[in-house]
Amino acid sequence: MSIRIRKLIGAFVTIVFVGIYALLAMALAQARFVQEASGPVQAVCYAVLGLIWVLPLMPLIKWMAKEEK
Repeated sequence: MSIRIRKLIGAFVTIVFVGIYALLAMALAQARFVQEASGPVQAVCYAVLGLIWVLPLMPLIKWMAKEEK
């Protein structure tokens, strides 16, 4: 598969995943635990929710950047 097609597929998958993840992260951010926590705990929760989406997408990004044989 050409790198151009892999990047196209990866872009669509990334957009769909981030859209779904954003809805999930917003729901988790409104959870009672987060809302009733202290300020620093809330900041850590928001930082983790804001950055953790990268971990599941790393294999996809590596696949997209793989050299053609």
